[in-house]
Amino acid sequence: MDVLTLSRLQFAATSMFHFIFVPLTLGLSVLVAWMETRYVLRGDQQSLRMTKFWGRLFLINFALGIVTGITMEFQFGMNWAEYSKYVGDIFGAPLAIEATMAFFLESTFIGLWIFGWNRVSKGIHALSIWLVAVATNLSALWILLANGWMQHPVGYVLRNNRAEMVDFVALLTNPYGIIKFFHTLFAGYVIASFFVMGIAAWHLLKKNETAFFRSSFRTAALFGLVSSVLVFASGDFHAVEIASVQPTKFAAMESVWETQTAAPYNLLVVPDEKNEKNLVAAFGVPKMLSLLAHHNGEAEVKGLKEFPKTDRPPVLPTFLGFRGMAALGLLFLLLSLTGVIISLRNRLEQHPFFLKLMLYAIPLPYLAAQMGWTVAEVGRQPWLVYGVFRTADGVSRSISASDVWISLAGFTLVYGLLAAVDIYLLVINARRGPEKQSSVNTPSGYQEA
Repeated sequence: MDVLTLSRLQFAATSMFHFIFVPLTLGLSVLVAWMETRYVLRGDQQSLRMTKFWGRLFLINFALGIVTGITMEFQFGMNWAEYSKYVGDIFGAPLAIEATMAFFLESTFIGLWIFGWNRVSKGIHALSIWLVAVATNLSALWILLANGWMQHPVGYVLRNNRAEMVDFVALLTNPYGIIKFFHTLFAGYVIASFFVMGIAAWHLLKKNETAFFRSSFRTAALFGLVSSVLVFASGDFHAVEIASVQPTKFAAMESVWETQTAAPYNLLVVPDEKNEKNLVAAFGVPKMLSLLAHHNGEAEVKGLKEFPKTDRPPVLPTFLGFRGMAALGLLFLLLSLTGVIISLRNRLEQHPFFLKLMLYAIPLPYLAAQMGWTVAEVGRQPWLVYGVFRTADGVSRSISASDVWISLAGFTLVYGLLAAVDIYLLVINARRGPEKQSSVNTPSGYQEA
């Protein structure tokens, strides 16, 4: 393989591995903050125990996420030097703000939350975890606004063979970046809710701390149901935006080859990229694809044949990624709704099959998130900056294939070890369960505000 292919493979591997930790951090920070807030408002000792137990799992995931994120930035200079030169003026601002405002905010207050038990008032302590949650989500905002610019570049001019920012507000208000942020955020909330429900389901099957894990399951199920609905709503807006500014990606997502008006949505499709057609296109819903793409059943949907082959993304991974993500999203909606109904009726232990299903469903939201990023990044090809800067032009000119092989092997080894450590720590701590009631801090353990 050449330098370009290897560099793409390396960045894909490291970014997908990093994104295992990011969405759980986004969602679990909010859940833990809500649990502690409930304790502060009600003085509920069960909520305090929930805060400590799920907070411990959050901290493990948070630490691994930081470690895996740092190495990604090195690749911009190491593997993608030409790209870094081209977009440095654009990416400098959002990434600097992310580091100075979001990262340092969360780093400061995560320390206060870890070491502040019995040292600050319970109100201040709860505020610290909310600030961590806000900072974590703000960090995602700046990163996704930068990525949104790659997907739909705005507020720039080309000068001296590089992109230079002329309108920072345009980057901040880029619809593509904003919609992408909310879609990613809500997906992270779904991951966190299924993580909590799955672990709670395991303990309920073992009849461990049933009252504790019933409450945990119910809290996560409600959070998951709302988040699943919001994922669908934001996904609808995202599809319309993609159809407008990235028609090649949208056509690949749905395997549309011929431009059509009042285009139907085919439930069963088998793409044949080599021959530029679909081997199977069956069970069509009239006008539905036009409605999804433009919120207008009579609108035109552009086919891939409208564009040169050199400007088209790989169809099969984009199509399968989108269909798989959408199907799993529907499953999450159904499972979380079922979880809410059963948990509100206090009948979770009476449905062992459902509990086993929720346990085995823990990896599925992670899989859906990875499919979503496959659609976003593979579907953007052959562009690093859509319609402006090709991927082949962004790779470093001073490295060899052997250099990338060495770094790829190193990243694979290190990340493999980190994955083993993360899984081990999460499993051990999840199986251990919450602290016993007698060992948990009581309200008097806090300083009064």
